[in-house]
Amino acid sequence: MTDRSIAQEAKRRAILDAAVRVFARKGYHTCRVGDIAEEAGVAYGLVYHYFSSKEEILETIFRETWCELLEAVREVEESGESAGEQLRQVAALLLRAWRRDPELVRVLVREIARSPELQRQVGEIGQAFAAIERIVRHGQEQGELRRDIDARLASWIFYGAIEEILTGWVLGQLPDGDEEVARAERTIVELIGAGLAASRDATGAVA
Repeated sequence: MTDRSIAQEAKRRAILDAAVRVFARKGYHTCRVGDIAEEAGVAYGLVYHYFSSKEEILETIFRETWCELLEAVREVEESGESAGEQLRQVAALLLRAWRRDPELVRVLVREIARSPELQRQVGEIGQAFAAIERIVRHGQEQGELRRDIDARLASWIFYGAIEEILTGWVLGQLPDGDEEVARAERTIVELIGAGLAASRDATGAVA
């Protein structure tokens, strides 16, 4: 990349980061593009040089964040760990994001997870469910997880439980310290993992 392109990317990134802070603080629907420009310390017109609208800014925040998440989940899938361990790692990726960047999670949960229209526009959402479903199916094929459980439904239940916990933190209805985040991770894995785990007979064979 040239110095010019690096500078342009830095400005674009600064606008997106500012938008996250403004959306988290004021809410997407009540803030203006001018608020984002002021937060980023740039001219109002410069925002439109990079983005056509406030909606495009929100969609870009989601797409870029989700692509990073999907790449991390892909690495978990390719790790060779057991299905149970992979599910634990996926839960950790999602839940620990709250401690890493609560403003970003607040925007994702409040503005995107509750927006069916935007979800229809962004196909990447389904890829997360598909990845979890593949982990469950692989565990079933290996005899680690119960084969009588619908893998697709299990993936939605697993993700839904995580999203509800994140929502509880965003709304301030659940304690969200480091210890509570770790406890949430353990609870999801133990509850859902226990339900998915294949039972075995006295010889160790899958029952």
